[in-house]
Amino acid sequence: MQLTMKSRSLGEGTHTAFRKFPVLIGLLVLIFFFLLPIIRLVSMSFTSAESFSVSAYSEVLQESVTWKTLGNTIYIVAGSTVISMILGITMAAIMAYTDVRGKAMMQLFIYLPFIIPSYITTLAWVQFFSTSGPLGSLPDWLIPNLYSSGGIIFVLGISHYPLVYLMTVQVFRRIHRDAELAAFVSGASRFTCWRKVILPMALPGICSGGLLAFLSNLDNFGVPAILGIPANIRVLSTYIYEQVIGYGPSAFSRAAVLSVLLGIVAIAATLIQVWFLRRSKVTETTVPDHEPRIQLQPIRRKLLQTLLWVFLLGTSLVPFLAMATVSLIQAYGVDLTWENISLENYRYILFEDEKVLRSLSNSMLLGFITAIICLVFGTLFAYYRFHKSGRLPKAMEAIITMPYALPGTVLALCIILMWMQPLPGWYPGVYGTPVILLIAYITRFFVLQFRGSYTAFSQLDVRMEEAARTNGANLFGRWRQIVLPLILPGVLSGALLVFLTSLTELTVSSMLWSSGAETVGVIIFSFEQAGYSTYSTAFSSLVVLTILFGSVAYLFIQRKWKQRGRKV
Repeated sequence: MQLTMKSRSLGEGTHTAFRKFPVLIGLLVLIFFFLLPIIRLVSMSFTSAESFSVSAYSEVLQESVTWKTLGNTIYIVAGSTVISMILGITMAAIMAYTDVRGKAMMQLFIYLPFIIPSYITTLAWVQFFSTSGPLGSLPDWLIPNLYSSGGIIFVLGISHYPLVYLMTVQVFRRIHRDAELAAFVSGASRFTCWRKVILPMALPGICSGGLLAFLSNLDNFGVPAILGIPANIRVLSTYIYEQVIGYGPSAFSRAAVLSVLLGIVAIAATLIQVWFLRRSKVTETTVPDHEPRIQLQPIRRKLLQTLLWVFLLGTSLVPFLAMATVSLIQAYGVDLTWENISLENYRYILFEDEKVLRSLSNSMLLGFITAIICLVFGTLFAYYRFHKSGRLPKAMEAIITMPYALPGTVLALCIILMWMQPLPGWYPGVYGTPVILLIAYITRFFVLQFRGSYTAFSQLDVRMEEAARTNGANLFGRWRQIVLPLILPGVLSGALLVFLTSLTELTVSSMLWSSGAETVGVIIFSFEQAGYSTYSTAFSSLVVLTILFGSVAYLFIQRKWKQRGRKV
């Protein structure tokens, strides 16, 4: 009997070890692809002549240009974040509490600056204020100079205020009406109610949106590159780019030091958010309340709606129309007349410049492969994380989040340092090929798929899967008949986000691309840097139309899927 018990114990131990083996393999893979590149970057910053040294820090920190660049970075990022928060919170309050008409259509225009890549948005604003744009006939002193710190702050703030709106509007709707009524009964004015009741209760969403806007502004490369480099205004992301493409003897060490500084700024912002949240006394809120709480008088409502549409059209649609008109003129700077309108720019980029078609093919292929890999493995990891709540799953989640939390230029440098020689004596030769772009995209955007899939699992009733298991259904059967049909919309949303983000990515690609491996963002950026604005605007217009068409098609498919689910 003892022998039987020992055999049974041994069998159970073997079975447990076998079940933990895939988790162990997954952990090692995550460490290798997501964590080790960051460790390589930090170690490179302390390396000189293959030995430990702080000489790179000493050299970089003693240069006045470093502190000027750091000051520019903090000033531009802080200023653009303030604009994003003011616009985002204001729009969220109006959309959540007032009875303005046409909210569904307004939300589409609110999200448009975020859906379109920021470097394309920058080109749109540049063309809007150009001599060929709708304001070209105005005196120069009335036209703002976008090639300045103020111009960069403006474009970044407009591009990322939808993030604050997205994180805040649902929090406003979840604040219970009774909290407001109690304040009004106590004699508080509406302003006092907002200051002492609503804003403190909405602080988690406001801080989360503000942090996302701050990190997005800090990470952004396209806007400060297009507007800042011509004006000799450096921020850390563009300065790291200059160091890497300089290929000097200490280029990577200097870039690693600058990347660590950029990472410190991002970590400091995160800690400040945590500090604000700890000081706030936030209570749990209810389900979203979509009914208006502020009934405006007809005249005031029409005035507010007019102001909203002027703002939304002026910040979302008009600049892109200006960009499209510039793409139709024969030469940059000429007047927009019927004689100067031509499709020559589109004919050139579609049929003459082979780099354009190659970049489209590369970006489509890289985006598709990235989306498929993230779809499969991100969903599997989300399923594991949904059913496990120990320290190991949380640590694994933190590991896959790190590359996305890092600024893009920092991650690109991590990938370069990692994949030149991933292991001692192993040179895979992926640097300078499309493979390194694929690795970077998967590493950076994996967490987007994980979040989408995890949200889908969170909305799934666990009892349905347990009932299927009780009735004898195996894992494959449960997934095919129950789990997959219910989570598919959320999973596909994550995959679409990964695909569109990879398709138009610029920050990482600008440091990893090579001849023959150009991407859409790199080609548009190259056209603009070379002074071919008509080509860059034409290519950007095609990309915008593609994104809008894909988004509308997805919304249509999602609506049909929901209607099908109701019928079933």
